[in-house]
Amino acid sequence: MTWASGHDESVEVNQRALIDKVLARYSGEFTVFRELLQNSDDAQATAVEVHFDTQTFIDSSEKQSEGGSSKTLPDLKTTSVHRWSFRNNGIVFRDEDWNRLKKIAEGNPDEEKIGAFGVGFYSLFSVTDEPFVTSGEQWMGFYWKDKKDQLYARRGQLPSSEEGSSLWTTFEMALREPAPIPVAFDFTRFLTSSITFMTYLSEVSLFLDDKCLAHIKKTPGIPKELGLPKGLQASSTSGIMTVKDIKCTPLHIQAEVMQWVYTSGSEKKRSPSILKPKPGSGGFFSSLFGFTATSTPQRQSTPLPPVQDIDPHTINETSVALSIFSADVDVRLNKKIAAELHRSTKKNPPNKLKYELIYTAKDEYDASNREEEQQPSTTGSIFQGLRADLEGSRATRIFIGHATGQTTGIGGHMAARFIPTVERESIDLMDRNVAIWNKELLYVGGFLARAAYEIELNSVKSHWEGSVPLGAPATSVDEQLEIWLRNRSLHALKFFTFHQSTPSAEVSLQLEKAFFDCAGRHFPLISTAGVRNASDVRLPDPAFSAFLKLLPVLPDEILVGASTTIATLQSRGLIKSIGFEDVLKELRSRPLKEDEMVACLKWWIGINKEASKFQHAPRTQFLSAAILTIGNPGTDEEKIIPLSSIRTFINSRTVSAVIPLDGPLPDHLLPSSIAKHFSADDLAASFPWTELTVPDWLGHICTSPVRKANVDADITLSPQWAERVLVIIAKAWPNLPGPGKGEIYIHLRALSCIPTSAGMKTPDQSYFAQANIFNDLPVVTLSSGGAIKSPLERVLVALGVRKHVDLQVIFNRMIKTNEWTVADLAKYLVSVQSTLSPEEWARLKMTAAFSKEETSKGETGQKVTRYQAQQLYEPVEVLRNLGLPIMDWGKQTKWRSTSDEAKFLFELGLLRYPPLSVLIDLCASAGSQVRNIALKYLLDHIGNHYKDYDPWAFVNVAFIPAMKASSPCMGTIKEVFSTPDWAIMGFLITPVSLQLDATAKLKIKQHPPTTMIVDLLEQTPPKNQAEARAWFSILGSRVSDFTPGELQRLSQLKMVPVPSDDGTFRWLEPTRCYFGGDAQGKFHSKLFVFISFGLLANGFLTACGTKHEPSVEEVVQILLEDPHRFYASAEGPTQFLAELRNIAINHKLIKSGTIARMKRASILLGSKRKHRKSGEKMDTEEFDEDDWEVQYDLRKAEEIIIADDTHALQAFGESFFTAPQEDILEAFYSQLGSRRLSSLVKEEYHPSAEIKQPKVAAETRALILERLPLFLHEHTHARTRVSYTWLTSPVNFVVKTYGKLSVKKSLTFGDLRLVQQQDASAVASRTGNTGPINLWIAGNAQIDMYEVAISLNRLIFDSPKANDALLFMTILSTDLKALKRRGYNVDRILRQQKAERQAVETAKLESAKLLSKPPAVNVESPTSPPSISPATPFTPPPSAPPVPLMSKPPKGRQNSEPPALVAEPPPTPSRNPLALFRRKTGLAPPSELSPQIPPVSSRSPTTPNTDSHVTPLKNISSNIDMAIKACRPESGNLLRNRQEMRQVQESLNEGYCDVSGQVGDLNLIGELGNVKVYLSQEVPDQSEFLANHQGPIARFINILVQLSRVYDLPLTSMHVFHDLAGGLIAFNRNGSIFVNLRYYLEWHDNDAAAGTLNQAYISWYGPFSSFSRDHLIVI
Repeated sequence: MTWASGHDESVEVNQRALIDKVLARYSGEFTVFRELLQNSDDAQATAVEVHFDTQTFIDSSEKQSEGGSSKTLPDLKTTSVHRWSFRNNGIVFRDEDWNRLKKIAEGNPDEEKIGAFGVGFYSLFSVTDEPFVTSGEQWMGFYWKDKKDQLYARRGQLPSSEEGSSLWTTFEMALREPAPIPVAFDFTRFLTSSITFMTYLSEVSLFLDDKCLAHIKKTPGIPKELGLPKGLQASSTSGIMTVKDIKCTPLHIQAEVMQWVYTSGSEKKRSPSILKPKPGSGGFFSSLFGFTATSTPQRQSTPLPPVQDIDPHTINETSVALSIFSADVDVRLNKKIAAELHRSTKKNPPNKLKYELIYTAKDEYDASNREEEQQPSTTGSIFQGLRADLEGSRATRIFIGHATGQTTGIGGHMAARFIPTVERESIDLMDRNVAIWNKELLYVGGFLARAAYEIELNSVKSHWEGSVPLGAPATSVDEQLEIWLRNRSLHALKFFTFHQSTPSAEVSLQLEKAFFDCAGRHFPLISTAGVRNASDVRLPDPAFSAFLKLLPVLPDEILVGASTTIATLQSRGLIKSIGFEDVLKELRSRPLKEDEMVACLKWWIGINKEASKFQHAPRTQFLSAAILTIGNPGTDEEKIIPLSSIRTFINSRTVSAVIPLDGPLPDHLLPSSIAKHFSADDLAASFPWTELTVPDWLGHICTSPVRKANVDADITLSPQWAERVLVIIAKAWPNLPGPGKGEIYIHLRALSCIPTSAGMKTPDQSYFAQANIFNDLPVVTLSSGGAIKSPLERVLVALGVRKHVDLQVIFNRMIKTNEWTVADLAKYLVSVQSTLSPEEWARLKMTAAFSKEETSKGETGQKVTRYQAQQLYEPVEVLRNLGLPIMDWGKQTKWRSTSDEAKFLFELGLLRYPPLSVLIDLCASAGSQVRNIALKYLLDHIGNHYKDYDPWAFVNVAFIPAMKASSPCMGTIKEVFSTPDWAIMGFLITPVSLQLDATAKLKIKQHPPTTMIVDLLEQTPPKNQAEARAWFSILGSRVSDFTPGELQRLSQLKMVPVPSDDGTFRWLEPTRCYFGGDAQGKFHSKLFVFISFGLLANGFLTACGTKHEPSVEEVVQILLEDPHRFYASAEGPTQFLAELRNIAINHKLIKSGTIARMKRASILLGSKRKHRKSGEKMDTEEFDEDDWEVQYDLRKAEEIIIADDTHALQAFGESFFTAPQEDILEAFYSQLGSRRLSSLVKEEYHPSAEIKQPKVAAETRALILERLPLFLHEHTHARTRVSYTWLTSPVNFVVKTYGKLSVKKSLTFGDLRLVQQQDASAVASRTGNTGPINLWIAGNAQIDMYEVAISLNRLIFDSPKANDALLFMTILSTDLKALKRRGYNVDRILRQQKAERQAVETAKLESAKLLSKPPAVNVESPTSPPSISPATPFTPPPSAPPVPLMSKPPKGRQNSEPPALVAEPPPTPSRNPLALFRRKTGLAPPSELSPQIPPVSSRSPTTPNTDSHVTPLKNISSNIDMAIKACRPESGNLLRNRQEMRQVQESLNEGYCDVSGQVGDLNLIGELGNVKVYLSQEVPDQSEFLANHQGPIARFINILVQLSRVYDLPLTSMHVFHDLAGGLIAFNRNGSIFVNLRYYLEWHDNDAAAGTLNQAYISWYGPFSSFSRDHLIVI
């Protein structure tokens, strides 16, 4: 088989698979745009546009629609686009370009272009199947023929009609599948980073449809020639590439980005490293245009907090300034390598190239951080990818035109003509020849990085050296400048710290190697002495920092902040630790100050303890080099001491410590300022030094040269120095060894070193003081005047000083000369006291042998008076100043209380301090000087001499200094007090000069006793209100001191000044005064006295009986006292009735005796109608209100009638006074004895002959029975006497017709007798309580349904109302259709009533025992208007036995607690015609009525009503509207809650509210969000409650705000309260709603804090709904 025998066959290529496999290596993001941007830069394009088009925009563009762009911005994250377009204004395609475009793997042969492999264009196939390219006048489209694997291209000419098409090259990509655009923010950041290293490209615009999302423009500045730093090797060892020059070019990039773009970015957290993005799950091509990561991994800052909304149309203008270091490189390749590179890249390698590095200096880096912080979005800045990476987060990349996946390992990006792998994700270091090229470039990169570092450090060095003053050390730099330069250097070190690069770690290793190798052993480094070579800088060591000041040391900030680089320098041997030679060098260069020498010696001692360190360092070199300087430099005090001259030191822990340091010392002694810092053992072990002993020191100072050099330190001439030396020897004597004591004796025995009264003497010529009783012997006399103590005495004895004089000499001198003083005598007696017998002691005590100081100053020859010792005081200055008799001790000898002489005299009775009684008299003496001295003496010695001090033993002695009206005086202990506040009440107080501890010692009371205060207030009360405010404020802080009896007495004292009308003051008892007042206070101020003296003063008056406002009892007492004055003060009936209402509401608070008086007094207001035209007879049926006037008068209750019968009132109203027609007042009047008009009027009916008209009577009876259920359905407030079923029986309800009916009405009231007769159309009567009801109708007149209604109401109900008759009349006189039109659901009501009656019958049959129980009765509140419901009317049922109309409660619920809150559907809304009747007839109750007294009921007020009647919702809704309008904020600071609750129909037996109420007072503690907060009085720490619960309260109020909007409630009507126990969830008070915070905290706050509010809204909607339907109605 040979080659020649074979035949050729073509190799077939599956082009689709080939493209897929080529593109499979592109794992980066934004690959399509990266390739197109690089192609644009290769085509020398300066501008690029990227368009993302939606289908809507494409359609409108094809239709050439001229409609404006939509102002509504779509969601950038979800809006799908159908086409990508990429345009550039570069050189249009030439024929070779068109040909190369359709060829795979044929790159651009131009060595100046980045493109190399010819596969970049085919990245478009990752998103589209048919890319379309236009350039110049031509176009080319690609398509898969027959949808198979063969790719075809079609080329053609563009129509000439398209203007400007020749200026741009466009790549259109109809997406294979519509998808959202790349993340707009990330894509904008990618574009910003991409153009940084582009050669020509300077502008990029990004569009979505016709909206420009971003416009980025870069502007390079003028390059600055930097040259090559000295000492750097510009080429590698192979010499292929050589750096010729280095430039620094400023680059400014400006971006205009719509705020819309920022909304598409996501928050990015800082991560320790950037990992290579993993391929997504969207298929093979997703790796080529995935949008889940940034194109250039960024170092992300911590996201900013969310900011407020910004208009997405806003253009956010931002910019960044960068510095680009570029190296111009010459390339010299041998032919073989050049050929291999041409084979790999299809182009010749360039002869010259540029290597660029982004270096961000410290100031630029800080500015970029500030720009990042100012970004309005959490996405950060679009320039984040260009910021320096100082933490090594692998965010900086190698750029080959575009960013690759290869990181640099340093803080900045690098760009050069590296040869990448095909997918451009990394540098190719695998191919041998390509690796040579790329490694050469890496050397250039390391060189450029080192050059940038050198340039930055040279700048720092220039600033540092320029700021050092001439001749000053390099360390003397301004602190702020040093910090700035140090931070710059640290920034440079961190920037050029080499971290591991990825994916190839070889990149950072090669860069680091070149970085260090290009400069040899030189490396500039910041130190404490400026920028120095690293070999001259030492690592910091705390052991040296205190004394090596000139040695350049690496700052701690650099060591910590650039630890990686410093470790590298150590490993390369470029920086070392401090060594012994460094220490010697500085010690030889300058002397050390004291603190520096201390640190140096500590270091030396330390290394001597550690034999492993400096064990060969000679001590002699150290001692020879170290020099100490002490004293002020440049003065005579300065002293230079070589450390080699030292031989001794003072041991502070031995006897040597007594050696004085201010006397002559040997020159070889280590200064004590140094020695005190070390132990003697350390000094002796580390240095050839010994301890200086006392004998050695004494021998030094006794030498003749030392004594001559300093006269003051000559022991033979200076008594003071001699005394000091002797005292020092005495201190050391007990611890000296025998030989040492012998040395001292030898040094001193021949020297005149003993100071005596006759000068300096030798020891054997001197005497002790006790031996000298004649004042002429050389007695040892210390210059300090001190006594010779036993230690010194022992030394003097050892030296030979004499202690005794012969007794015979003493005897002869005393008798012959008689020249002796008290001191002499005392000394002698002490010396012989051991020989005295007891008799001699007793005789000596009684002998007057001592003189006092005053008499000793008499004339010469005058006889001196002598005293016993017990008659005199010791001679001390303080007793002398008190004027006491002092023993004359003389001036020759100083008195010492501790001396033997003093002790001897004290034994004889000499007084040491005055007795207490004498001292108290001195304190109270007339002379102020003596008083002050005596008082001070008392205070100073009260704890030792006068422990039994009791001031009350001198109660009548005025010895206490005091102030009265700012004038000093003296007072007794019971008159003076220490608290200065009492001065304004006239009490004596201690002066300021008397300190607090002095008052305590003297036992002065702080406050006067309460009995004294009460007596003062009784005798001299405050003169005016200002004085009263001051007095009562003081007393307010002392309320607890008063006993109940004293407070009771104060309450009866007339001590409260009240101004009178004439300007004077009158004084009242506190119980007759009241605080403040509300709206009623304006009226009450005419009857009562209101005062206010401030919080503290009011507290005192409160304790004395003053109340906040008059009680009801007190108001009634004033009313009973003078009713007419009370009425006059009210200025009319309106205010007077308001007071009566208040009395009526609170009548239970009035005493029974007062109630009895009220029944007998004319205190009730009655009114009577009088016709204006007196004398004329008026027809009451046709009266006009304008013709009547109302008269008022105060009457007794029994003289006033309650008008409950309108007809009777019209007939007889002119003859008597009636009560106000208000339920609450009528009930009150009735309680006091007023009678009802209906009980006083008797009616007699007189019919004519009966007319047999059964039809009229039957129709009338049928009508009544038909309509009566409708009326009964609405009528619920009064108890019925008969049931409806009872009335349906023909024998129980009878209707008859008579020809004529007349009614005779008679009124008997006291002496009043009135009769009136009139015709009637209908009357009703009943015999007894069990007979049938007879309705008579008149045949001669039209039946008046009002008369029918009012007649039947009297018989059916216990207490009918006038409005009931009107309602019944309306129902009777209106046909059913009209009732339906007016909203009555007649059929439903009738069906409902029928069902209820059947249910009642069934229940009666099932449980007969229910008949034995009393029926449940519900008496409705008088303020609840009877509502007419348009709900279901009743259908007349068949006859049945009579049963009560009111049904009984359900079984088991009679006494049960109110059920829990239940949400029930409201009844159907309906109309309420009764309100119209009330308005027309004037019967509507006044809106300003106060809450009324609940009517008396036979059952407990908390027992729920079981009536199933439901008030129409429309009526409730109307009442709710009125109630909401009545809601108002609570103005009180203290709420007093009554245990009383009104009931309305909807609240009964339905579980809406707990109607039991709760007793408790609430205090206002603050306001939060216009909502007041109250606390129950049992809650502790009320002042801190609001601060401790602010968060939960705020969340609760937020819920209340939302619920209040449901009912349009004003927020100020909402209040929050908190208690500790009870079942009260919420309540209303006077139109204010209160809700319990405690229940909210237990139920909902945890959920609300977590953002879950649904359950809270549901739960609290219940109380709101309940209040709105029920409680608010009765506000």
